[in-house]
Amino acid sequence: MKFNGLHWLGITTLLLITVTIFVSMKLSFGLIFYITVLGQLLLIYAVYKVLTDNYTTDKTFEDFYEDRPDLGK
Repeated sequence: MKFNGLHWLGITTLLLITVTIFVSMKLSFGLIFYITVLGQLLLIYAVYKVLTDNYTTDKTFEDFYEDRPDLGK
């Protein structure tokens, strides 16, 4: 399975939520510190993957909001 940018963002989010849970459980500082550093590196990588992802769409600004077509008028 090929991971795109949004998959990496999801993994990063779950890791940083895990850090929050670990802090509330008062686990060791070293473990929390290294997981936080890993999460920061993953965040940088995820942003890079999102920005360099080969994504195309056929939508234009004229499509505006598809769920509220009355806003585009």
